[in-house]
Amino acid sequence: MKKISFLLDQFSERTGRIFSWLTLVMVLLMALIVTLRYVFQIGSIALQESIIYINALIFTLGAAYTLKENGHVRVDIFYSRLTPRSKAIIDLIGTLVFLLPSAIFICWVSWDYVSLSWRIKEASAELSGLPYVYLLKATIILLAALLSLQGISEVIKSITIIRESNT
Repeated sequence: MKKISFLLDQFSERTGRIFSWLTLVMVLLMALIVTLRYVFQIGSIALQESIIYINALIFTLGAAYTLKENGHVRVDIFYSRLTPRSKAIIDLIGTLVFLLPSAIFICWVSWDYVSLSWRIKEASAELSGLPYVYLLKATIILLAALLSLQGISEVIKSITIIRESNT
């Protein structure tokens, strides 16, 4: 079980680190857009839309890494003072009751939305926009899948802590 958790954590770590580089790409691209617009009087809808795409990719493909690193927002009034076993119980319940059902719900609700977009190869509404809206929408399913995988790792880690504290 620990090996499965380790492998899932490694996967989240690698994907998170890879997609974190998109923040630098986004900043550089934004600087390029501003320079082109205000220095050279050149505008590009495709470049502007690419910022939206990159921002979406950072969020959707980095969420599992954020979960792995315990970087999500949590109400930490009592949690920080709890024992590791109590924290593991709360994390286990939270993952089983909230995270995994939410990820499954996101996948279920968005499936038709994403598949329709793929069927019609949805593109930007703007004439000179990016033609890859369907690819961007597919990251909704990836978000749910990646969060589920990391959630399974969190369940394994919580169960391990609970078991080890009983011995």
